[in-house]
Amino acid sequence: MTTTREPAGEPAALAEPVEKVGRGWTSALSLANGAIWVGWYGPLQILLASQAKDFAPGSGMSKETMLAWVTGVGAVVSLAANPVFGALSDRTTSRWGRRTPWIVAGTAGGALSLLLLAGADGMWTMMLGWALVQLTLNAAFAAVTAAVPDRVPRFQRGSVGGWLGAAQILGVVGGTGLATAAGGVGAGYVACAVFTALGVLPYVLRHPDLRLTPKDRPPWSWRAFLAGFWLSPRHYPDLGWAWLTRFLINLSNSLVLLYLLYYLRDRLHHHDPDQGVLILTAINGLTLMATVVVGGVWSDRVGRRKPFVVWSGMLMAAATALLAAWQTWPGAIAASAFLGIGFGVFTSVDFALMTDVLPKALDRGKDLGVINVANALPQVAAPALAAPIVTYLGGYRVLYLVAAVIGLAGAGLVGRIRGVD
Repeated sequence: MTTTREPAGEPAALAEPVEKVGRGWTSALSLANGAIWVGWYGPLQILLASQAKDFAPGSGMSKETMLAWVTGVGAVVSLAANPVFGALSDRTTSRWGRRTPWIVAGTAGGALSLLLLAGADGMWTMMLGWALVQLTLNAAFAAVTAAVPDRVPRFQRGSVGGWLGAAQILGVVGGTGLATAAGGVGAGYVACAVFTALGVLPYVLRHPDLRLTPKDRPPWSWRAFLAGFWLSPRHYPDLGWAWLTRFLINLSNSLVLLYLLYYLRDRLHHHDPDQGVLILTAINGLTLMATVVVGGVWSDRVGRRKPFVVWSGMLMAAATALLAAWQTWPGAIAASAFLGIGFGVFTSVDFALMTDVLPKALDRGKDLGVINVANALPQVAAPALAAPIVTYLGGYRVLYLVAAVIGLAGAGLVGRIRGVD
């Protein structure tokens, strides 16, 4: 069990953890994290694109535009939901702890929202269902990520971040596999909903959360609550540069993933694009799994973060450029493999870097929620950039060149972070 150093007058929930977490805790939290990603990426990789293809005829818009609207609205909801629910979990004084109530409520709501999507009959019900999925699963995700700085000492966060990253990609692969193998759009949503709801149970049932007592919670003020979401880059420059790095590299990755199904169908003329997406996702997942834990452990051992983020970002940018230069099925396979290698190292080490620059223990959930906006905002920006590029400005070759330049810029900005080696 994890322990914390609790100076006189400081509650355990706010103390800096000093004892390593065990494998059981890490495994259970990783499974909960993977379950949330199943709920996100089954729809994103396969199901929403399939529904957009079915609903677009007669709607007056292309399937690409419809998908962009649905995912864009969902991403806007995610932008607000993650930091808000993170801040609410910071202030929760339940007997079950600060984070556990939100993990349970968020995944239950996410499962119900996925079932609503299963019955969608047009763009508007798709949009509503996906917005609710983003709202609820972000409540759970904010609590899961905040549990790491709550319980994991700094010297172990790279390796724990690696296992969370491994669970994330397994969630992406698992969600894609469930959506593909279930035998239909409705069945795919049901399969993702069931897995998402069940996957959090080992953590919430076996690992009690740290409690915050009412006397340790600051007095409520709407003004202070809302003002807390602004983390000034002038006051916290390292946090600002780290946020921008994460945003740019995730934007590059989102541009690659958003139209992957359409890229295989319309540009490469793959005979089975649904299966092609699953194959590429599996290849990406295998290479990511080969580096995500190793990268985090290695970073912990050498006590450095920035070189790992820089080189992984550069490798991802090169792999994205490969999609533009070698537009064939073998080229897509090679790019997916290199993207996995780079994103594996980036996922674990960048997460550790982010927790290292958090300003205050009292606001861990809220601050990580603000940081996680750098994951959600690319989902808004990517459709806005990708749709006109693919339709009017040169197609997929130009799209992937733009994505490569954006990722390279993100890797270069890591050097501006001064407070972390």
